[in-house]
Amino acid sequence: MDLHSQKQIRLKPLVSIVILNYNGVKYLKEFLPSVLATQYENYEVVVADNGSTDNSIALLQSDFPTVKIITSATNEGFAGGYNWALKRIQADYYVLLNSDVSVTPNWIEPMVNVLEANPLNAACQPKLLSFKEPTTFEYAGAAGGWIDALGYPFSRGRVFDICEKDQKQYQDIAPIFWASGAAMMIRASVFHELNGFDDQFFAHQEEIDLCWRMHLAGYKAFCCPQAVVYHVGAGTLPRGGRKVFLNFRNNLVMMCKNLPLRELVWKLPVRFGLDAISAWKGLLSGDGYFFTAIVKAHFALFAFALKGKIHRSKHPKGLSTIDGVYAGSLVFQYFVKKKHYFNKIIS
Repeated sequence: MDLHSQKQIRLKPLVSIVILNYNGVKYLKEFLPSVLATQYENYEVVVADNGSTDNSIALLQSDFPTVKIITSATNEGFAGGYNWALKRIQADYYVLLNSDVSVTPNWIEPMVNVLEANPLNAACQPKLLSFKEPTTFEYAGAAGGWIDALGYPFSRGRVFDICEKDQKQYQDIAPIFWASGAAMMIRASVFHELNGFDDQFFAHQEEIDLCWRMHLAGYKAFCCPQAVVYHVGAGTLPRGGRKVFLNFRNNLVMMCKNLPLRELVWKLPVRFGLDAISAWKGLLSGDGYFFTAIVKAHFALFAFALKGKIHRSKHPKGLSTIDGVYAGSLVFQYFVKKKHYFNKIIS
């Protein structure tokens, strides 16, 4: 390597692609080759094993010797797992990458360019397409996460369970409210400044909470559609009561942490009412687990509050002042006005 090339590598920010793994040997075997084929001059791949009991470590050691491995004896979930892992990794940028994601060769540099453009640009996600249906946006983040006035998350390209076809309608680099935890690039200094994820969340919506706190601290998040990845989805926690419980509980906890009191005092009761409607709808349609999970989520919120586990932001501000916020009700637009696509809702 000549001196000019060495200088180029030194000038490129170090990107650490960190894959949190729990019994994901099947996904590592299938998707790690695409990650290792990444075309960027200064990156490393780290697998943070979250207490796996399968042969993930043996596979990595035999088939992927260039991958760095760090291990935990227990499964700390997505939030706790990344918190312990990233304390042990030094880099300019982290990429938090699900093990069930196939990446394209030039997916890193466009996101680095977005974050390098301004020190307040702290997080970025690629365009997420479905691995099984490559022309369709993937549920976990699509073309960038938004949130409505009542705390319901949705994405450019995905509203509730409706995922749009990718027809290049979201090709602009755009400010967003939250970047998907399935493939999130984040400035390492900001991750540690904000003390990482709230590990009480375990899994689901911890990235939304982190991005919300990021906005409150004056930083911004973006989607960079020039970077493209393909996500299997639901690869680590299958659909069911546990998933519903975590989604509803964590969403309510996040609202209690980050909303100003003047908004929280009326939005939380409204959310309880809407959640109750969802629970009864689930029960009447035969999904008893859905009803039970929402009831448990509400009780868990009160338990968190009584035990002092909800740590409110020191600098809350109204949602309407933040990028990627729809000032109306997503539920009303979707279920009453029958608007099922992002552009129809925000127009």
